[in-house]
Amino acid sequence: MSKKSIRFFNDREVRAVWDEENNCWLFSATDIVRAINDEPDYTKAGNYWRWLKRKLKQENVQFVSDTHKLKIVAADGKQYNSDALSAEDIILLAKHYPNNRGSKFLDWFTYSDNTIDGQSRKKAYTLFESDLLNSLEPGSIKCLQQLHAYLFGGLYDFAGQIRNKNISKGGFTFANCLHFPTIIPAIENMPETTFDEIADKYVEMNVVHPFMEGNGRSTRIWLDLMLRRSLKRCVDWSSIDKYEYLTAMRESVVDSSHIKALLKGALTDKISDREMFMKGIDYSYYYEEE
Repeated sequence: MSKKSIRFFNDREVRAVWDEENNCWLFSATDIVRAINDEPDYTKAGNYWRWLKRKLKQENVQFVSDTHKLKIVAADGKQYNSDALSAEDIILLAKHYPNNRGSKFLDWFTYSDNTIDGQSRKKAYTLFESDLLNSLEPGSIKCLQQLHAYLFGGLYDFAGQIRNKNISKGGFTFANCLHFPTIIPAIENMPETTFDEIADKYVEMNVVHPFMEGNGRSTRIWLDLMLRRSLKRCVDWSSIDKYEYLTAMRESVVDSSHIKALLKGALTDKISDREMFMKGIDYSYYYEEE
């Protein structure tokens, strides 16, 4: 199965597939236009891309991957051949984009993978083929620490280490680390046989926020591992809206019904599907973008 990736700009997905022959990623041209223009309508974005391609061709701007096509799933659920651009083409497009709207996109595209999140996401992609997932004990704190260490090793000096400082985010203060010797073992020992039990365990660990940074990205994989073992299910994260998810997680401190409904509605039996895993990583990291 070909490698696929989804990244986000202006909260618009930019899809890509790996070209084995040329050893590079190819990105959906329509997605790029939709992201740059912040255009909600795929049809309008597609029309704009076709107009822009003709315009640039008249200006002797020629893309090297002009003949490349991607199979992209449209709004009607069917796959269609769509124009694809290489990284070199995207740089060329951004430099010639009308009204300089492409400059911000180019900055994001050029540098985002060199950030801590970008480097960590590359590590997350390799999890699917690694032996680590099969060696972990789902639901244990050691499992969560190993996931965190894998994702952020070499990026944070506290990778895999339970925090010894108190932290807060968005005005909410997470569990006091002085109580961790009691709290964390209690959460670890929570049952994980049913969906509700697993969701409760996930919510409690989120409130604890055991690491200085990188909690959400680690605990979402941790959640999926519990679901896979006990229910032979995992979460299709791409079907959960970013802002509804974040709202539900904030609410879960006092009421977990919203996040449980979102998670339950997104369950799938595609637990061994590589594309589902990769898509889940992309969306998980997207949730963390400001």
